[in-house]
Amino acid sequence: MTVVTFPNDGGDAVPPGSLDMVLTFRNIHNWMARDQASQAFASMYRALKPGGVLGVVEHRGNPAVAQDPKAKSGYVNEDYAIRLIEEQGFRLVAKSEVNDNPRDTKDYEAGVWTLPPAYRLGAKDHDKYAAIGESDRFTLRFVKPAR
Repeated sequence: MTVVTFPNDGGDAVPPGSLDMVLTFRNIHNWMARDQASQAFASMYRALKPGGVLGVVEHRGNPAVAQDPKAKSGYVNEDYAIRLIEEQGFRLVAKSEVNDNPRDTKDYEAGVWTLPPAYRLGAKDHDKYAAIGESDRFTLRFVKPAR
């Protein structure tokens, strides 16, 4: 396994077509905040070999609430993420509920960072947020088509 720094300029961190798998955990909202989400997934697409796998985990937004394009709350609607990633050429092949948390109401004053482990509100309602636990997250598997 090799760990590389993801470039901020949209360039390639590794030679195109050189990776079997890319994993990203709770990063989409950060890329959306900087208007870099499409470019990030385009870089991942270039990096993967045909048939390569992209694994994605992100804080799942409330589908009844329109997606904020800057994801200021830290939450990303699952259907929005799927469209964003598929627009780069990936194909969704699997979903898992392993990171599902139905106690997460996704409507907190300080966004997802209200919940553990961040506890952005400090001691305010700490026990309440501890009982909710970490955010509800979607877990998705995509492949780069083998052409």
